[in-house]
Amino acid sequence: MQLYLPIADLPVNVFLVLAMGAAVGFVSGMFGIGGGFLMTPLLIFIGITPAVAVASVTSHIAASSFSGALSYWRRRAIDPALASVLLCGGVTGTALGVWTFTQLRALGQLDLMIALSYVVLLTTVGSLMFSEGLRALMRTRRGAQPPRRTHNWIHGLPLKMRFKRSKIYLSVIPVVIVGIMIGFIGAIMGIGGGFILVPIMIYLLRVPTSTVIGTSMVLTLVTMLFATMLHAVTNHLVDAVLALILMVGGVTGAQFGVRAGQKIRGEQLRLLLGLLILSVGVRFAIELVIRPEDLFTIRELGAS
Repeated sequence: MQLYLPIADLPVNVFLVLAMGAAVGFVSGMFGIGGGFLMTPLLIFIGITPAVAVASVTSHIAASSFSGALSYWRRRAIDPALASVLLCGGVTGTALGVWTFTQLRALGQLDLMIALSYVVLLTTVGSLMFSEGLRALMRTRRGAQPPRRTHNWIHGLPLKMRFKRSKIYLSVIPVVIVGIMIGFIGAIMGIGGGFILVPIMIYLLRVPTSTVIGTSMVLTLVTMLFATMLHAVTNHLVDAVLALILMVGGVTGAQFGVRAGQKIRGEQLRLLLGLLILSVGVRFAIELVIRPEDLFTIRELGAS
């Protein structure tokens, strides 16, 4: 069944978009991430322009993060102080990202920038996560203990603040910088950034796993909601019809993904997630190198 998307200016198969939303929702539920890194490329590959895909997916990520953040809040698994400091940087980074998004669109370089960003970011992060997951899996099979975490130079920075819920004493400087980075990337690429934020908070900032996921969801919720508002007001690119279909599919798929994720060990999940992220980055690279015209003109081909 074909449905016309007013902002994307393109007819799409409703069942295909629902299936995509369900698939990404399944992945989100399994790995505990927003799934924007997967949803945005899928929309681009079926003919949605990168600008509309990025702007519309932010609302989908915000809606998905709301239920997760609410659940973690009820379980007292969110650090309000840490979330507040992250949001100081996140809101700033989101505003800067949307401004950069608008400028690149005016210059006609937005589509290329989004594609290149996905290639660089996803191949790098995917490779690191895959290798770390593989090492963890090998350690588990050998029965070896994981390496002991030690403090690094970040914990020697000034302007320290005590985050009681997380039981850490840390400078606000790296926390704000991380928030700015995640907000900026999310606004330009249409990703919540959880697959980047969670490892940074665990391995660099030494935030305990008991509060890291819930706190990261709060940052994702607020920054993606803010990005949606800015994209809608400044660029008029948020396709509400597309976002609604994705939400319906995403909520359905997430329920099955959570159940599947509970049956897989942590190191196996990290290995699979790294492989998935790396695969999406490689797919974008292939499109850019072999068929760049398909990546940027598929929208017109689909409309005809």
